[in-house]
Amino acid sequence: MKNSFKELSHDELVVKLVELRKKYFDVRFKAVVGHVENPLEKRNLRRQIARLETLIRMADLKSAAAQVR
Repeated sequence: MKNSFKELSHDELVVKLVELRKKYFDVRFKAVVGHVENPLEKRNLRRQIARLETLIRMADLKSAAAQVR
């Protein structure tokens, strides 16, 4: 799953980011309530969100650099 985000377009990355943030919120809520099936899921979601944010930022910087030239 690490490399599967690289093929996505900018819009798809943003949609996936929103989806993962919602899922992360739900997992955090379940952890507070006390029922978590996979405790590592929270960490994995945080890392996937960070990967997506990085890819989105890289795409933004690349498009900004192309506009300057």
